[in-house]
Amino acid sequence: MPVAMIDLSAEEQRVLGALIEKQYVTPDVYPLTMNALLSACNQVSNRNPVVSYDEATVHRALDSLREKGLLRIVYSPSNRATKYRHVLDEAHRLERAECAVLCVLLLRGPQTVGELRTRTERMHPFSSLGDVEQTLDGLASRPDDAMAARMERQAGQKEVRYCHLLGPAPAEAATAEAVAVQPAASDDEVARLRADLDQLRREFDALRDQLM
Repeated sequence: MPVAMIDLSAEEQRVLGALIEKQYVTPDVYPLTMNALLSACNQVSNRNPVVSYDEATVHRALDSLREKGLLRIVYSPSNRATKYRHVLDEAHRLERAECAVLCVLLLRGPQTVGELRTRTERMHPFSSLGDVEQTLDGLASRPDDAMAARMERQAGQKEVRYCHLLGPAPAEAATAEAVAVQPAASDDEVARLRADLDQLRREFDALRDQLM
């Protein structure tokens, strides 16, 4: 799997994903104030894992994103509140479709093509699953800074999933992913369980005959 040049912590991923989402979903309140960004990070819907960051945590992530050239502070003479906006698209020449896909991967972890198409609808409506795959392929094949990758299909999974390459997955999301793809029972295990069940049935029938 290729390695991206960007390496974001879990907190940086959440902050960046929240900024991208609100840029497209609620442009009238974007860039975001600290309060709005804190609320977006701790949102319980469309998030995996759900977190409860405090202001200091978000501030540290903002400072780090700014140092990495992915964030700018917006000052306005008419508004005392400092606001923040991401510049991931500007810094890495990304189209809106690419930002939308990365946003969902940052906020919700590995996804199937179908899930990505559904969950990016409010940010960028893809016309087909093929369009999503084409966008993912573009993100994966960037020569110097690959940003997405196709994951190996795990036992028990029906569809291939994709992940971002902007940093390691949060521990909670990785745990949830592992639970979700536990291998199905093998044929030998099924046969052994059936044999055990047959044995229990015979013992039950014998005991019932003794009592009658």
